[in-house]
Amino acid sequence: MTLKPHAGDLSTVEWAKSSYSTNDGPQCVEVAWLKSSYSTNDGPACVEVAATSGRIHVRDSKDPQGPQLTFSPEAWTEFVRFASTV
Repeated sequence: MTLKPHAGDLSTVEWAKSSYSTNDGPQCVEVAWLKSSYSTNDGPACVEVAATSGRIHVRDSKDPQGPQLTFSPEAWTEFVRFASTV
């Protein structure tokens, strides 16, 4: 599953380097967190999503070090489908 930035604007993508990566080693992995287009900097609905191999991660953009939800691509698709009907 591929997540695309809102309106193709890569300037809104925040890259996070894996804590297992080092600056001098070849094993550098980064995750791109995409902020929801419905989120604002001062509002209560701040959500970011990142796709990795076989998983979709969701977190609160105001607490990037806090807890995350992890979905399979199929579960994420069902969640988005349900959320769009509510």
